[in-house]
Amino acid sequence: MSIEVAMSRMSQIQAMLAAQGTPAPAQQAKPAAFSAALATAQGSAGANPNTNFASLASAAPTATTAATGPSELPAGTPYAAEITAAAKANGVDPALLAGLVKQESGFKPDAGSPAGARGLTQLMPATAAGLGVSNVLDPVQNLNGGAKYLKQQLDAFGGDVAKALAAYNAGPGAVKRFGGIPPYAETQNYVRIVQQNAASFRTAPSAASAAGSSVTPYSPSHQPSEI
Repeated sequence: MSIEVAMSRMSQIQAMLAAQGTPAPAQQAKPAAFSAALATAQGSAGANPNTNFASLASAAPTATTAATGPSELPAGTPYAAEITAAAKANGVDPALLAGLVKQESGFKPDAGSPAGARGLTQLMPATAAGLGVSNVLDPVQNLNGGAKYLKQQLDAFGGDVAKALAAYNAGPGAVKRFGGIPPYAETQNYVRIVQQNAASFRTAPSAASAAGSSVTPYSPSHQPSEI
């Protein structure tokens, strides 16, 4: 129904009410958003007489972008702010998470393994689903899932970083079965390289400090409480 027809109908109804001696109801003020949309539609009514009133009431979607905050990692580190945010949200050292990501995927968000692991932290489908990750190729979701899983292993093995990394690579069952890092060359190299990566991220100046930003460095005593 066009605006002209609608206004004509309203005038007819008001005339009928006036003829019957019944005062026409006072017209309520339109919300600002609707008034603006109505004014726009009235301006284009001549070009489009079939303006739909439902479309006037619908609000335009607003895009939202999650802020990741400053980075505690060296300038130039891929996904530095996202890694920092995911690590802090899950009570993990950002440098350790960055070291893990470097070894797992080389910071490639679409990386995949023959076994089926995907994304920056190389989550298996079942593991990702259990961590609430719906899209393993989404960097933020994947990083949060990987940080959460790493935190679970740290908690399971009393904060022992080497055992937690071994569990991340070979599975917690293997670590428990062998009472420590399993005697697998791949897992032993993995634990060593990730810790070396983490050490290099800790010693290099962070992007935030280089820019003069005030950032609270990671400390286990500042880990957020678990829900």
